[in-house]
This record gives sequence, structure tokens and C-alpha cells, in this order.
Amino acid sequence: MFKNNRSIHFNISERKVLLRIFDIVSTLLLLFFVSNTFDFGYFTITQEKWKWVFVLILYISIFGTVFELYDLQKSSKIEKVATSIVFTVSTTVLFYLLTPFFTPLLPDNRLQIVFFYFSILTALFIWRLAYITFIVSPRFYKKVLIIGEISNIETILEAFKDSDPNYRIVGFVNCEVNTLESVKFNTIPEYSPKQIEDVIKKEHISEVLVASYNSDSITSEIYYTLLRLLEKGFPINEYTQVYEDMTLRVPVQFVGKDFYRYFPFSRSNQNKLYLFFHWFFDIVISLIGIVLGTVFLPIILLGNFIGNRGPLFYYQERIGKNGKVFKIIKYRTMIKNAEESGAVWAKKGDVRVTPFGKFLRCSRLDEIPQFINIIKGDMSLIGPRPERPYFVKELSSMLPFYETRHMIKPGLTGWAQVKTRYGSSVDDSLLKLQYDLYYIKHRSFLLDLNILIKTLSTIVFFRGQ
Repeated sequence: MFKNNRSIHFNISERKVLLRIFDIVSTLLLLFFVSNTFDFGYFTITQEKWKWVFVLILYISIFGTVFELYDLQKSSKIEKVATSIVFTVSTTVLFYLLTPFFTPLLPDNRLQIVFFYFSILTALFIWRLAYITFIVSPRFYKKVLIIGEISNIETILEAFKDSDPNYRIVGFVNCEVNTLESVKFNTIPEYSPKQIEDVIKKEHISEVLVASYNSDSITSEIYYTLLRLLEKGFPINEYTQVYEDMTLRVPVQFVGKDFYRYFPFSRSNQNKLYLFFHWFFDIVISLIGIVLGTVFLPIILLGNFIGNRGPLFYYQERIGKNGKVFKIIKYRTMIKNAEESGAVWAKKGDVRVTPFGKFLRCSRLDEIPQFINIIKGDMSLIGPRPERPYFVKELSSMLPFYETRHMIKPGLTGWAQVKTRYGSSVDDSLLKLQYDLYYIKHRSFLLDLNILIKTLSTIVFFRGQ
């Protein structure tokens, strides 16, 4: 009954796969066309030289991820994704030219390199314009009807709007029977429980989302309506699970007394093999980081002498795994005695940060000494950022499950660090906590690799603080 009326839509994972596949397909098709139309032999594929295709696909995939080519928010607007396309193509071609052991030797006619570059650039722009024109359009929106309490609606709307431009909440059914208040949103109408099935047919709804913090608030009328829909095969999902899948964070503010349902923590937290390789890469990458850090040491010493005028290193107590206190090591970026009057939130544009300290933060060079903390075992390469005891005590009293962050080692980088900007308030800390719990819940080699790649994006786009 309802299945045929539902609109066609692509889920988040489907659109990300679609973007990756057609980035490659469009590039290879245009290169094939150029190589067969013009005097262009640089990328002519033969049976013996198939690895050229593999290397090109690998470079586009890696650098496309680093430069956020597969961010759905950016991909929905050409003016936002254009920069990512140019950076991805430029870096891909540069690495392709500099690895002749795996790729073709440089051609005698250097004009072929220009053909190669602009072929990839043109292919990606044409495909992305087609994606924005056809896929990111109202005909492919996922239309959703929400059933829940009035108090939740604003948070839900904002979270989904920021996560997926194709996810459209078109209506709301209030299940709070003891309130006469109406939802005051110009963009989302409120319907009564009696209208649920009619709205689904009329608006071509694809999914019903139950966003009730208290299951007792679901009336018998709504319950039996949902049961009829479920029996007919209509998708009905629970808000917190959809929220987690879309935003890639755990909505702790909506987790009640049955919290154990929301935290089936990743087996990797106890997996001996995963933990061994995690430790192994911590040590290897930290040693490499310290060696590379010595390259920048003369610049840092000179900058500290001229711009910071004081101690080079900065030590501060932080909370580690299982609540253990340790001293974190960083290059000093603030004026001396910056907290004489007590601990305060650091914030963007903090006047206590010196001009050279600002450079160290933006470039992330101030983090290099933390590789020593990793080698000592206080920290890991990836995990929740360690917080100060004063703020841990304060935040633990206000945010549910905050202490759960300390069940694993804190990290130099982490899921919250690559997904959010600088936190300087309780609300920012709540957002970071949601990402930290998501990492603990879904910890894996693949997620760790994703974080490392996104960390490169953070450095490239100077998002350090």
C-alpha cells in the first residue's frame, strides 16, 4: 500500500559510494577518450600496465578523502566542492608524476601532462555537476515523519539538517497527550495521530522516525498505527540509532535509564590483536614523529626566543585512562603565567596566545612533544583528547557518561578532533563527548585509518587551534 508511493532516495552510505565510484569511472572514461582522440600516449592502458589504473584510483581515493571530496555537505554545492576537486586533482597528478616506478615514465612531450591534468579535472567537475543537478535534488530527498515529544524537535531538526542535505523532515506528530502547545516551526507542520497514515500517502513519506525519550508517552492510538505500518513493511526506526548512523556520534542527551542498550562497546577495546597493533603503530609513528619534529626544532627555538620569550615546553596535568593523572607535554603557545587567576576555558581567538603560539597551534607543531607521552604510555595516537582534572570534575557533574571517555587511553588526535572545531563551552564539550563515545563504541582499524586521513585534512586546511 505504502511501498509504491514512497519516493526514491539514496542513503548516506549509498551516496558516498556513488561519489567514489563515479569519480573513478568518469576520470577513466575521459582519459580513454582523450588518449584515443588526440596524440596522447601517457595514460594508454595495456594488459601489462593495468597497475597504472590501480595507482590512479588509489591516489584519487586517498587524496579525495584528505581534501574532503566525499563530504556530503560540501558535495551538495559546486562552489564548496570546487576547491576540494582542484586540490585533489593537483595532488593526485603530482604524486602520480613522482612515482614512475608504479606509473608511466614522463613523456617527451610535456604537453601530455597538461592533457592528463585537465582531463581528470574536467571529468570530476562534469560528474559533480551531474550529481548536484540530479542526485542532490528534491526528487531524491528522503522524506521523514517524526513521532515524538515537542521538547526534542528543535535538536532533531538541527542535527539532521547539518548531517545530510537530502534528509528532509516534512512533518511532526506530537505524542505528548498532556500538552496543548503546538510546534512553532514555519518549515514543519504538526499532524495529529489520526493523520499519520494519510500524511504518509499524501507526502510520499519514506520513513517514520520515533523520537520519544519516554516510551510511555506513546499512546495506544499511535502504537497500533505504527504496528499496522510495520505489518505492511513500512520502515519505522528509532531516533537515537538513526541519529548515530547519520551524525556518527552517540546522542547521550537522549539516553535514559536503559543506557546499556546504547553502549555495546566495540570488541576492539578488549581484542588482544587489535590492541597490540594499536600499541605497535603508536610507538612506530611516535618515533617517526619525533625524528621529523627535530627538522622543525631550529624554527621553533628561534620563534620561541623571538615571539614567546620564555620556557619552550609547557607541562599540564591531564586525566588519562581509568582516571589516572599524568603531565602532558606541549610547546608553549601562551604567555607566561596565563592562568594566574585559575583555570579558564581556552577559546578561539584567545588573547593569551602569542603570535608565534598561534602559528604553532594552526600548524599543529605544538603537539609534537606529545609523542613522548605516547611512548611513555600515558597517551595513544588516537583516542579522546585528555582533559584537565578541574574541567573533568565540572563536566562530569553536568554531562551524562562523561567519565566513560576514560575507559581507553586519551589520544593525540581523535574522532571528536577531526569532526568538530575548538570547544570552549559545556555545549561544545557535549558535542565532543558524543563523538568520543562513538569512537569507543565503534573502535576499529578502519575507523582509526579514517581518523588519521581526516587529521591530515585538519592540518592541510589549518584547522588547528
